[in-house]
Amino acid sequence: MSTITTCAPEVAEAAVLPRLRRLPLPVVEPNPAQRVLPDPRPDGPHTQGTLALVLPPATIRGTTDAGPCPADAVRVGPPDPAAWATQFVQAAVEVAAGARSPGQLVRWTSPEVHARLARRSALSARISRGASARPRAVVRTVLTCSPRDGVCEASAVVVDRGRVRALALRMEGLDGRWRVTALEMG
Repeated sequence: MSTITTCAPEVAEAAVLPRLRRLPLPVVEPNPAQRVLPDPRPDGPHTQGTLALVLPPATIRGTTDAGPCPADAVRVGPPDPAAWATQFVQAAVEVAAGARSPGQLVRWTSPEVHARLARRSALSARISRGASARPRAVVRTVLTCSPRDGVCEASAVVVDRGRVRALALRMEGLDGRWRVTALEMG
């Protein structure tokens, strides 16, 4: 005995699927910028990829070359040299170890200092190929002195993989920020 199954004509028509077609992928390009937005930061734009070593600026009340300042006048200078030098030394040691990109310090260094840090970073990366992750260096002490206005010299003690190292740097004030013009790493 054979059985024949029949279905209603509307169900039979719904079971037929349309034939699939191949379509080319559309070319997607980024939309150009329609407008330029102002920089929301009050201290101005930073170079992309640089390390933000911006501390609250020091405010100085007193006199100027033109005479005494009014009581409410505030002159903004570079940040506290000891705190800024501590942050910079930590970043510089990480760059020298190859753990941080040297481009992050380009805004905070002179071209000569940046070139030396970049060379040291490249050497460290070449030496430590395939080596396991090394522990982060720790800044122990930073001492600063100011030989004249707008200039600060600092010395630092850093512990790196059980070795104690010394660093010396010279910072010069530039546009309300510090810029390292000389750096010696021991």
